[in-house]
Amino acid sequence: MIILYTDYSLQGPYIGQVEAILYQLSPKEKVIRLFADLPRYNPKASAYLLAACATAFPEGSIFFAVVDPGVGSFSDKPVVLKVDNRWYVGPDNGLFDLLVRQSDICECWKINWRPEKLSSSFHGRDLYAPVCAMIANGIDIPGEKIQWNDQHDWPDDLAEVIYIDAFGNCITGIRSFNVDTATVLNVSGKKILHARTFSAADKNPFWYENSSGLIEVAVNQGSAAYNLGLAIGSVVNMET
Repeated sequence: MIILYTDYSLQGPYIGQVEAILYQLSPKEKVIRLFADLPRYNPKASAYLLAACATAFPEGSIFFAVVDPGVGSFSDKPVVLKVDNRWYVGPDNGLFDLLVRQSDICECWKINWRPEKLSSSFHGRDLYAPVCAMIANGIDIPGEKIQWNDQHDWPDDLAEVIYIDAFGNCITGIRSFNVDTATVLNVSGKKILHARTFSAADKNPFWYENSSGLIEVAVNQGSAAYNLGLAIGSVVNMET
């Protein structure tokens, strides 16, 4: 399957144009829209989400992973990665840093191929989608193998809000496996206690381990983002 992981949004033609190219070039592949509403122009926040979500997909999956505020400049070289037997295609702008850091096996190629027509504003449709189709079709990767380098030295866990869903639940970049349930979060000056499930919480904000293994701040049948005035990048402090 090919998994779409982008900040394109579902409004406008962009996702549809990418899907059309994938269907044209690799019609047997199932295309899954994982995210179309990643934090816009924000590879850093998206990197933590990708690392948390990717392992839920089977080996051999191909991720069309494009959050590219520098599109058209080629300042962030286009790459193909094979990480723990899953494929990732997109710009080398930090989006893959956490994923690779948490992996066991990584190979990387710089994409040298260019289509006959390449717009300056939509490399997702013109460059990355065809490369995803090439991989799906078993065609050799159109580039040269290179050594992967983590460029940003971002922390292993990011104590910030990295995504807000349609319910107002606020996902952080903190992995829950190394956080004790007795830990109290300090968010917007309010102390947030742990609850295992929504039904175990009252109407006050609480934190829990979400299905991707990240700490998430929520309100039972309410919006944590509205209640606490949170946005992408809001800081989350941990107290013991």
